[in-house]
Amino acid sequence: MNAPIRHNAETPWQRAKMEQIVRADIAAFGSGRSEMANAMIEDSGVRVDGDRRRGRGAGVNPSGRFEPVSRHVFDDGWESLEELPPFKTEVQVEKPRTIITRNTSPDISFDRSINPYRGCEHGCVYCFARPTHSFMGLSPGLDFESKLFAKPDAARLLDKELSKEGYQPRTIAIGTNTDPYQPIEKKYRIMREVLEVLEARGHPVGIVTKSALVTRDIDILSRMAERGLAKVALSVTSLDRMLARTMEPRASTPTKRLEAMRMLSDAGIPASVMVAPIVPGLNDHEIERILDSAANAGAREAGYVILRLPLEVSPIFKDWLLRHYPDRYRHVMSLIRSMRDGKDYDSEWGKRMKGSGPYAWQIGRRFEIAAKKLGLNQERTRLRTDLFKGNEGRTEQLMLL
Repeated sequence: MNAPIRHNAETPWQRAKMEQIVRADIAAFGSGRSEMANAMIEDSGVRVDGDRRRGRGAGVNPSGRFEPVSRHVFDDGWESLEELPPFKTEVQVEKPRTIITRNTSPDISFDRSINPYRGCEHGCVYCFARPTHSFMGLSPGLDFESKLFAKPDAARLLDKELSKEGYQPRTIAIGTNTDPYQPIEKKYRIMREVLEVLEARGHPVGIVTKSALVTRDIDILSRMAERGLAKVALSVTSLDRMLARTMEPRASTPTKRLEAMRMLSDAGIPASVMVAPIVPGLNDHEIERILDSAANAGAREAGYVILRLPLEVSPIFKDWLLRHYPDRYRHVMSLIRSMRDGKDYDSEWGKRMKGSGPYAWQIGRRFEIAAKKLGLNQERTRLRTDLFKGNEGRTEQLMLL
């Protein structure tokens, strides 16, 4: 037996912190440094073998924080670990009752969003949506990027919700949790169907993605943009292909994202760039270069987000940092904590996106100066809501029923 089950007496939060990585974090800041920290994680059986997780972002697959048990892999002497198969992408169909998710958060610019998929094959190691997989009884680690859920009824549900009496249109954000243009969209085409409904309804949409696949839908998006109904933001974390490959293993390369930005802009679709997330000590030196490249590719607007490490994201990111950049571990984590009141993460409104303190202030000023110099954010694209068509045209049909 190579995956023993341990019943936990600890709270879900204590399990979520993953004790082995917490200890490694302490060791990395002590006399043992990163070499000892890496050895502690390897010896604990928390890490999944490299061949099994090849092409993935996370190196661990901890049990979800709501699970009553946790699993730890170890070699029991029968050499059965070699029989474990690599992680393959599996997709299940999810049948939600509604598709529009609403929020009242004071520090984001939209109050409604759509997520065509749950989980994301891009495998971005820093993804703040990882903890949502715990609600499905799955791991925020490798499960999040390999056990996915598709919502093929999304377009039908959307059309139904937009038909409701009294619906008031405001921009729907797509791509704020998981990427709507992740690789499985090539097969399922859920995002394209959603756009077809929004176009027919005259409803505004704002999209955020890391995928060049968005260019597939330029025909719909350009028509919508001509009517003031669509805009697209490409997230560019780094222009360093090696860093991007390890941090966002299955997302489009930085070059492809910039090419997509150019194609969108040339088609008349308002394009913007998100420098997100900014990881201090790792990619913060690229802020000006990313903005310059995006402006040359036709971006009109720009935004940024400081790295967020909520719940299980923290140990998953720490493990990744120790594996790929052990020599920078202390520096990166020290800077992160300097912007989060000494913690890995601070969820306080107004702070969670931008951080606080001198280093966060410096990043903000650098971003503002570079954006102003490049002529970005001179005007904000405001999408129209006056073209929305609700349940007009359906009343007659309903009367016949």
